Amino acid sequence: MSMIRFLCAVGFAALAGCAAAPPTPAAPASAETLALLARVSWGVNSASLRQLQAQGWDRYLDGQLHPPAARLPAAVQAQIDAMAISRRPLVELVRENEQRRKALADIATDEERKLAQNAYQQEMNRLAREAASRSLLRALYSPNQLQEQMTWFWMNHFSVHQGKHNLRAMVGDYEARAIAPHALGKFRALLGATARHPAMLRYLDNEANAAKGINENYARELMELHTLGVDGGYSQRDVQELARILTGVGVNLGGDTPKVAAALQAQYVRDGLFEFNPNRHDYGDKQFLGQTLRGRGLAELDEALDRLSRSPATARFISRKLAQFLVADEPPAALVERLAQVFLRSDGDIAVTLRALFADAEFRPSLGRKFKDPLHYVVSAVRLSYDDKPILNTAPMLGWLRRMGQPLYDRQTPDGYPLVESAWASPGQMNIRFDIARTIGSGAAGLFKTDGPAPQEVPAFPQLANALYYQSLQAQLSPATAQALEQAASAQEWNIFLLSSPEMMRR
Repeated sequence: MSMIRFLCAVGFAALAGCAAAPPTPAAPASAETLALLARVSWGVNSASLRQLQAQGWDRYLDGQLHPPAARLPAAVQAQIDAMAISRRPLVELVRENEQRRKALADIATDEERKLAQNAYQQEMNRLAREAASRSLLRALYSPNQLQEQMTWFWMNHFSVHQGKHNLRAMVGDYEARAIAPHALGKFRALLGATARHPAMLRYLDNEANAAKGINENYARELMELHTLGVDGGYSQRDVQELARILTGVGVNLGGDTPKVAAALQAQYVRDGLFEFNPNRHDYGDKQFLGQTLRGRGLAELDEALDRLSRSPATARFISRKLAQFLVADEPPAALVERLAQVFLRSDGDIAVTLRALFADAEFRPSLGRKFKDPLHYVVSAVRLSYDDKPILNTAPMLGWLRRMGQPLYDRQTPDGYPLVESAWASPGQMNIRFDIARTIGSGAAGLFKTDGPAPQEVPAFPQLANALYYQSLQAQLSPATAQALEQAASAQEWNIFLLSSPEMMRR
């Protein structure tokens, strides 16, 4: 039985010739159009495919690089609006939970203390789950797909581990306020936003960095992982000097203002939980990256970040990482150099650099070859399977990511999750993906389960998105995949075969 006859026979009116066919684009997407969409988005679905076909690549890319405020489906936005991280400011959430944590010491009995400790941990876990759920919902349903991808990319680049201290209460604000607004803007603004956010300062211990007790942790990662790269030409002396520059830059979780010497009171800065305490700062001059940096307080940090963000080493390091994410695991050196020059000329404009990447001769031949990390696999599978139908429960997706070793905000080391195939293509990883494909494809994922009875889940993608995907991709399918799809005995089996196919593992 042909694929068209099969889909009609099982009752899915997706293709021409079936009764009551839904609106479709004028023609099936070309394989290249589909591959472009799979690379710049979190995965193909019918809405994004219609958008790209209606606008053409150039207009679509312009809209993705310079997006308006995203309008999410009402049911999705309602879920996000109901979250505590959406309704309450970070300062309020953190201080409330800090008071609960400190109160544990005053509880008289061990049993009561244990109950209170469990309640505190549950609340912290709830806030972290809200942040992860919001991130997944935006990846699934935002029309600004490139912005959502780049938000995740930069969250991974400026990685923090939610398990440290009380970062579970902070990661949602870190993503929404420090990362997302700058994901397609100037790198310098993004770097500055992360450097002043309490999640970063707590994670890399800069709140413990003071003139009388230097902590080099953040200074080292700021150069090695965030800007110059490990081969960026800096020395251990530069690490030490940057640590001196960063003294006094920290976090104040309470409501009290520290006593500051009268001569330094004008230097004190408080912005939410961020604090610059001049009592803790080293005001001596520094020799940083070959130049003198005059000791004068918090302004030193801005000058240091200016130097780091505009360094040719940073341009190369960031350009290589962008190319690794969007082109190839081992991007050509010439491509990296071309992007680095664009990055420097545009003063670190991320959108301008990405436009150059997408226009480069190396980009289109790479389409369909990048192996999906777990997050890309999970989100693309759900986008394709359920199209624009709003899911009600992200817990299964969070569980799948944990099983595959890529839970959101949970990379324990500050280097972020790897972006290359070798990290994710093990036999064990593939077995888990096949299990996920079976769960989604059979309609048993639990993505629509609420407190009441779970409705029957019928994946939507054997309709418009599925048909267009198949029509556009069939010329590229391996004989084994094509044969498996033709021999599927049911819609559910067809779903499972497609979601577990080698072609579905790449973007």
